[in-house]
Amino acid sequence: MEKEAGHDINLNIHYTAPDWVWKKIDEVCKTMPYWNEAPGEPNWKGEGIALSLSVEPGGVQIFGSMQGKIWGGWYSELKEKLTEALGYEIGEPEDGCDFKYDW
Repeated sequence: MEKEAGHDINLNIHYTAPDWVWKKIDEVCKTMPYWNEAPGEPNWKGEGIALSLSVEPGGVQIFGSMQGKIWGGWYSELKEKLTEALGYEIGEPEDGCDFKYDW
């Protein structure tokens, strides 16, 4: 089995986004592989997988562990689904993805 890899990324979704944005994010998160229905912060679990999502001043943070061979496809799928649901490019601010404030 491949060794788990640690991940800690911030997405360009600002903590002041309106309620409809958080509803869309919740809907998208639930469609992602390894979604965990446990109460609390959104998270994904599986063998060698323990990811969580939190809302921080620097954007939506996803952190935890997932094997690298799974992570690339999983993370790409998440960004694509969020981009479609929210109507603007979702990604990391460090990669040039801007925050949206004109909701």
